[in-house]
Amino acid sequence: MRIKPLVSVLLLLLASSALSQSWTIGNDQIERKITFDPASGLLTERLADLTTHTDFILPGKPGRTSVQEFSFVCNGQTLTGASSTLQLLRADESTLPDGKSLTVRLRSTTLPLEVSVMYRVYHGHPAIRKWLVLRNTGSAALHLSHMNIEAIAPSVGPSNETLLNAQYGAIPRETFYTGRSEDAGLLVANGRSGNGFAILSEVPGYMKRTEIDAWNDPGRVHVGVLYDTDLMPFERSLAPGEEFITAAVSLLLFRNGDSFNDPHWILPSYTAKVLERRIGASGAPWIYNTWEPFQRSINRDITLKLIDVAGFMGMDIFTIDDGWQQEYGENTVDSTSFPGGLEPIREAVESKGMRLGLWIPLAAVGPKTADYVRHPGWAAVDQSGKAKLTSTMGGSKVVMCLASPFQVAAADRINDAIERFHLAYVKLDLTTIFNAYGEAPGCWAKGHYHGSWAESLNMIYEGISHVTSKVYEKHPDVLIDLTFELWGQKHVIDAGLLAAGDLDWMSNVNDSTSDSAGPLQARTLLYQRAISMPVESMLIGNLHADIPTPPEVFATAIGSAPLLLGDLRNLSTADQQWYQNHIRWFKKLRRSANIDESFFPLGSWRQPTSAGWDGFARLSHAGSGVIAIFRNKSNTSAADIQLPLMPGGTFKVHSVVTNRDIGVFTKDDWIRGVQIRFPDSQPVEILEVSSAH
Repeated sequence: MRIKPLVSVLLLLLASSALSQSWTIGNDQIERKITFDPASGLLTERLADLTTHTDFILPGKPGRTSVQEFSFVCNGQTLTGASSTLQLLRADESTLPDGKSLTVRLRSTTLPLEVSVMYRVYHGHPAIRKWLVLRNTGSAALHLSHMNIEAIAPSVGPSNETLLNAQYGAIPRETFYTGRSEDAGLLVANGRSGNGFAILSEVPGYMKRTEIDAWNDPGRVHVGVLYDTDLMPFERSLAPGEEFITAAVSLLLFRNGDSFNDPHWILPSYTAKVLERRIGASGAPWIYNTWEPFQRSINRDITLKLIDVAGFMGMDIFTIDDGWQQEYGENTVDSTSFPGGLEPIREAVESKGMRLGLWIPLAAVGPKTADYVRHPGWAAVDQSGKAKLTSTMGGSKVVMCLASPFQVAAADRINDAIERFHLAYVKLDLTTIFNAYGEAPGCWAKGHYHGSWAESLNMIYEGISHVTSKVYEKHPDVLIDLTFELWGQKHVIDAGLLAAGDLDWMSNVNDSTSDSAGPLQARTLLYQRAISMPVESMLIGNLHADIPTPPEVFATAIGSAPLLLGDLRNLSTADQQWYQNHIRWFKKLRRSANIDESFFPLGSWRQPTSAGWDGFARLSHAGSGVIAIFRNKSNTSAADIQLPLMPGGTFKVHSVVTNRDIGVFTKDDWIRGVQIRFPDSQPVEILEVSSAH
């Protein structure tokens, strides 16, 4: 009596097995096996680090019942990758110049919706990048919410050995954790073996949410990489025939302390080579900016004198910040401050071998500008129904909604400025989605592209990307800087910003006097973010070239994208020459060494303090590069520098400050620690490291 039911079950299992399909995407460092089964949907069966021979999916426990691959809500219905309501349309595998791609195309049987799951791998990187494309195939609009791009449960070993570093991968946290806007990079690892994985989310700014649960399923770490659902809720309407492309998320595999498999090598190399849009092989340009100390009082006479000094020092881009324009939101030059316009300025800049850059407010515009006068309906609206205002150095301004047709006008205005003034760099600034100092987020207007306040939130971020894409279409070589104020939070940087622009003016550290927060706080920002975000995309303002002494400012600046402010007219002839010599040295070093391949904070890096020394090393895979150490007020005479992840070989160390050779050291020396004495009366030491062969 039991034979027929048993046969039926076996036949069903065989039929299901026959219909199951699997695909493997990877390179010589990483491999991910994806399986589709009609009864249980899409699943990651294997995630393996081929270099360390580590499989992050427990054998026999892939988690079909609890791991969803992706999930979202559509018209009130939850749809997951692990669903029997999905049909496989097809899978496409492609070989690309820089790697491979896999696209698994699915169709819902209960909704007029197609879901394409995109996987991407890049040569030389143990990383899988993933995103979703959703297309409405019906005749009515669909409503999306609760978007989870990556739902996976890798294992790094026993739960009581699992560690989490959050907030850019530098801050230890509990392993049952919700990551928010500052959690752009999270690192999960086994405390004994060092095996781990990093999560880099490209969901922009405040929309970002990452769930980590290593408590409730022993031996596995449940990961969800989402758009937020509560503080900044994600909603999206999808018209018939329309597609929505989610942000991407990257999973990178590593092993702590294991040579080039360590995240201090793995992550900087990946973010610089893959996530950065366009920083040349010779590194980020040297940028001078007029904002401090001149602010809006900058004028023609001051600018021309600053240009002479900046050009002599070796700066690449001379940027006039706020104060050049007659009104926010228009490209008319203030004729009082700059009689004759900016053409004489541009000529002077280019005669010194530099290019011109300008500060441009993106969405904060004056109430008498053409865009607002002609289209007041494009303005963002607050909850009371009034046009949203933001406080600026130029007074109260209207915030235009970048989820409205204003995005087209904004792109046209930026393109006009680039063409009119021959710009190499634009600093896009001020409030868009969320003011960094407390003004409420989003837009409550009716009749914009968004259907609700919640829908406006991510669509404003999308509007920023639309603007920059239109600029890049016409001017692919221009560098676009999206400031922390534009992205909506103090000191924020994330992969979503890098998907939209080149650089991030990340902060305005006060450096107006010798005892200001200054370089020490600039390095605090740098060290906390450098493991998971590319340092050459970080513009950390406002280091003054003339305060207090050039060596500390210079040594701090070369840790990120080099940016200098200050009244250059105050520099002595000797200091100007010092900058010229050292900027020339660093440019030569950067051209010859791929120092974007790593970042190693040193000394009291986790909390830089005046009572101890701190520093950093930026090295290529060949071991060449730069080390900078800072004495601060510690009165220490020397620093013991340990670099256990130094590659094999013998390395010559030269002091850039004293222009003397320090010695020749092996990998074993760096493991034990190399003692470097600070030069007499100097607060810093800068070391060039090169192969001794």
